[in-house]
Amino acid sequence: MISELLIIAATVAFCLALRSYRHPLVHRLGTFGLLFGVSFLVGWLLLGSITTGLLLAGTWLLLPWMEILTRARRLRLPLERPLRRRTAPNRENFPTLHDLTAEIETAGFECVDDLGWQHDEHDQFFRLFYQAASGTEAAVSLVTQGDIAFFYLAITSRSTNGETYVTWNYPFAYGLKLDPSLHLHRGPAEASFSELLADHRLFLDRERVAVDAILPQEPDTLGAQMESDMRRQIAHNLRAGVLKRDGTDFIRYSARGLLFLWCQFLRDLVRLS
Repeated sequence: MISELLIIAATVAFCLALRSYRHPLVHRLGTFGLLFGVSFLVGWLLLGSITTGLLLAGTWLLLPWMEILTRARRLRLPLERPLRRRTAPNRENFPTLHDLTAEIETAGFECVDDLGWQHDEHDQFFRLFYQAASGTEAAVSLVTQGDIAFFYLAITSRSTNGETYVTWNYPFAYGLKLDPSLHLHRGPAEASFSELLADHRLFLDRERVAVDAILPQEPDTLGAQMESDMRRQIAHNLRAGVLKRDGTDFIRYSARGLLFLWCQFLRDLVRLS
């Protein structure tokens, strides 16, 4: 028993050493070793069965199905999500909103509006900004789902050919398939707004979007543009079979959509490792 414990301890130490490397592939190898390798060794060496080891290692892949089957499968959201003007959350609910607003305005953006939508325990708040000189939109969003709340930043440029380019630091893999006209780039989760803005400009360069191809917007239409984006995304996912109608006014995930969510979890596992 002692020798088996020493093997497991050595594996843990080796995986932690791999995670100390800056190279992303080596870092991820260390993470997978901790999750799957150590779990397998516990089942094999301590519980005496290779099958048990494989089951323990596979549990990490099956755990998200508990959330998918108990929560996502029952999720029912409105087909239309009109954005209405609303009061900003207080400091207790969104303590960093004031500082984020100041940072975005310092970067040359003008605060345009506070909007949001709500259904049952789902609530999403947006503070919208616009930079007229570059035709660039920005948003701070607070998402509340029951007892869970998080915020993210998004920077958007719309081209004259109808394509939309978004850089954001949304902390999870996106729960819908992307409409072909939407090009999404994930920036570092810990990035400041100025760093995210620089990342967005590099993203436009990589996509070969010229400065004169950015379509200027009217600031008072940004909310309507976001509503249009959401309708286009929902319509695309209904066509793709990820979503299905639940009555006339509501949608929910299909069986294909639940499998898609699981695949998105696997993407998050690789990305965050």
